Amino acid sequence: MPPAAATNLGYTPRDGGWGWAVAFAAFISIGFSYAFPKSLTIYFKEIQEYFSVSYSEIAWVSSVMLASKYAGSPVSSMFVNRHGSRPVVMVGGLMVCVGMVLGSLGTSIINLYLCVRVIGGFGLAFTLQPALTITGTYFQVKRPLANGLAMAGSPVVLSTLASLNQFLLNSFGGRGSFSVLGFIVLNRCVAGALMKPRKSQSFVFIDISLFTHRGFLIFLIGNVVMFFGSFAPVVFLDPYAKHQGTYEYSAPLLLSIFALVGMFSRPVTEFLPNSRWIRPRIQYFFSFAVSYKGVCHLLFPLASGYGGLVVYSIFLGLAFEILSALLCEVLMDLVGAHRFSSAVGLVTIIECGPVLLGPPISGALVDVFGDYKYMYYACGALMLVPGVFLFIMHYYNYKKLDEDCRQIVAVEIRTSEEAVKLKINQNEKTSDETQD
Repeated sequence: MPPAAATNLGYTPRDGGWGWAVAFAAFISIGFSYAFPKSLTIYFKEIQEYFSVSYSEIAWVSSVMLASKYAGSPVSSMFVNRHGSRPVVMVGGLMVCVGMVLGSLGTSIINLYLCVRVIGGFGLAFTLQPALTITGTYFQVKRPLANGLAMAGSPVVLSTLASLNQFLLNSFGGRGSFSVLGFIVLNRCVAGALMKPRKSQSFVFIDISLFTHRGFLIFLIGNVVMFFGSFAPVVFLDPYAKHQGTYEYSAPLLLSIFALVGMFSRPVTEFLPNSRWIRPRIQYFFSFAVSYKGVCHLLFPLASGYGGLVVYSIFLGLAFEILSALLCEVLMDLVGAHRFSSAVGLVTIIECGPVLLGPPISGALVDVFGDYKYMYYACGALMLVPGVFLFIMHYYNYKKLDEDCRQIVAVEIRTSEEAVKLKINQNEKTSDETQD
C-alpha cells in the first residue's frame, strides 16, 4: 500500500529540512514492516524439523503475523491520532523486539504463534501505519519523491534480510537468530524518535454505507478471494527451493531477486496507472494484474531447476509490484477521495480473514498431496478466478456508470428546458400585463 496523501493540514509543509530525516525514518519502518514477515520464511524448514509440524502448521506462523498486522492497523491509526507518530512507532519497535526474544525461548509452535506472530504482528502495524502517513505532513510539492524514498525501504530491506537471515541461521541457530533479529528491529525505535510531532490529522471513521456501494462491493469480493492465494506462494518459495535441494544461500537469494525486481520496476508501475491510456479505465488494468499474477502461479510447476525459480521470482516480483501500486488507486477511483480512508479501513479489517487462512490452507494441500505444485495450482486459480470476475463486473459497473451519467445529463437538460419555458412564460405574462 502506498503512502496516503495528507490533506487539510492547516499549514504549509516546508518540503525539505527535517522532513528528509522523517522520510528516512519511514524508509526504515516501512521496510521492516513489509519485509520482515517474508524474510522469516527462511527459518520455516528449521522450525518445521525442530517442532515436527506439518506444512499447514508452519504456514500459520506467517499468516498469524500478517493477519495481526492487518488487524492492528485501525488500532494503530487511533493511537496515532491521539498520541502522534513518534511514541506509536517506538512502542511498535519494542513490541517486535520483545516478541522475537520471547519467541526464541519458546518450547512449542504455539509459543511462536503468540510471541513472534501476534505480539510481533501488532508491533509491525504500530510502525507501519504512522510511517505511511507522516511523510505527507512534511512534504507537498516533493511528496512523490519523499513517498518513493519511503516505499523503497520494502525491497531494500527484504533483499538484505533474506541473505542475512540465512547467515544468522547458520551462525547462531534458530533461537539465537530470533534474539539477534529482535535487537536489530530496535532500530525502528530510533526511526520513531526521528518522527517529530506535527499537528494531529481528519480522524478516520468507518462508513458502513459503503456496503451499498456497487463498485466497493465488486472490489471487496474480488480482493477477499484473491488474498486467499496471494501470500502463500511467497511464504513457501524459500522452503520449496530448499526442498528441491537448492544450496542454502541460493534459496534466500530468490527473495532478494523478488524484492529487487519490485524496486527497479516501481517507477514504471507508478507511472502506468496514472497514464492517459490506462487511467480512464484503470479497473480493467487491475483485473489484468490480478489475472497475470494467477497465471504466474499456474505456470510455476513448469519451472525447472534453480534457473526456473529465478525466472518465476522475477515475474512474481513484477506481479506483486503492479498490484501494490494499483490497490489504493483502484479503490480511490471507485469510492472517491472523500470516502477513501473509510474504505481502506473496512477492506483492511475484512481482508484479515483470507490473509490469516490462506497460507495454512495452502500448506494443507502440500501435506495431503506431498507436492508443492497443487498448492501453486490452487493459488493460481484463486487469483485467476477473481481476475476474470473483476473484469466482467467492472465492465458491468462502467456500463451502469455511463447509464447513470446519461440519466443525470438528461435530467439536467430537462430541468434546464423547464426552467427556460417557465422564464419565457413569465416574460410573456409580464409583457401582456404591461400592454394592458
